Amino acid sequence: MRRLDPRLEQRLVKVLLWAMTLATVFVLLYIVLFILLRGLPVLSVSFLTENPHDMGKSGGIFPTIVGTLALTAMALLVAVPLGVGTAVYLTEYTWENRLTRVIRFGADCLAGIPSIIFGLFGFILFVLKLGFGWSILSGGLTLAFMVLPTIIRTSEEALRSVPRSYREVSTSLGSTKWQMVTRVVLPSALPGIVTGVILSVGRSIGETAAVIFTAGSSLRLPTSLFSSSRTMSVHFYILAREGISMPNAYGTAAVLVIAILAVNIITYRLMHRFIRKYS
Repeated sequence: MRRLDPRLEQRLVKVLLWAMTLATVFVLLYIVLFILLRGLPVLSVSFLTENPHDMGKSGGIFPTIVGTLALTAMALLVAVPLGVGTAVYLTEYTWENRLTRVIRFGADCLAGIPSIIFGLFGFILFVLKLGFGWSILSGGLTLAFMVLPTIIRTSEEALRSVPRSYREVSTSLGSTKWQMVTRVVLPSALPGIVTGVILSVGRSIGETAAVIFTAGSSLRLPTSLFSSSRTMSVHFYILAREGISMPNAYGTAAVLVIAILAVNIITYRLMHRFIRKYS
């Protein structure tokens, strides 16, 4: 069988890779534009600041915005310290052994569990057994368990990517293990860690099934951690599924898309500014 000319083969592969990249970008832009073109005309100051009326048929989405921010913040406050701390332990304070393999295997298994299973787990443990009820606390803890594997694995890979020479130089200068980790390794691994946190924020904001089982779907403005709340993703799901108001559903989806894009842009800008300052 005659082989292709290497230069022709190189051009074909390059064209194929470009085509796959453009197809991915096209799908992303199509989804974003589809939502924004239908949702942006609905957006207004009153839509963002008023309470919903008639089960969301009219009014705004202010309580759902507050509920989304509260649940996401609660999840990150729990998951980020646990996830980064676990990654630091696995990479810096222990050798490869059966325990570390069990921890990694458990994290990989958690990452593959469907969100509805997390919802049932959170409902049984936090809502019923611990008596937190349908609340921001129950929903936030459930989301923390959901995003924990992502933070652990991305943080671990980021820490492993830091050159060994950084650790050796820091130790040779008299630094303790903790000083070496906090002042050399963690700052160098920050971009990878932030990437895991951003992925976790996106999953927390867009989660529906687990939140319905644990945080409830109240349209009232939450006043404490034990208040039931409805997130924007749940609000969009209910409005669209029940056919209550498709314009308001698209408006809610547009706010979600804009919020996720804003979080990514702001975080990456701050991260790169920090990297330049650190360098």
